[in-house]
Amino acid sequence: MATGFALLSISPLHEKEVFNALNSINEISEVHPLFGEYDILVKINCTDIDEIGDVVIKKIRSLKGIVDTKTLIGTRSLEGFQ
Repeated sequence: MATGFALLSISPLHEKEVFNALNSINEISEVHPLFGEYDILVKINCTDIDEIGDVVIKKIRSLKGIVDTKTLIGTRSLEGFQ
């Protein structure tokens, strides 16, 4: 299982439309509106990192109103540290 997060910049007046569309993408488990540099944060759960890339490129960036994305890949490398 791979987890990723994407920070999204949305063009003005498209926030609600994009928010609703993101909620219909199966691989996205959480959608959070933000104030600040980015407009929306999404949590993406997939089988591997390549699938996260496919979701971002094919399903998120293709939405009308998406201006920019920043994708972050989660890691479990800190598990076991005290």
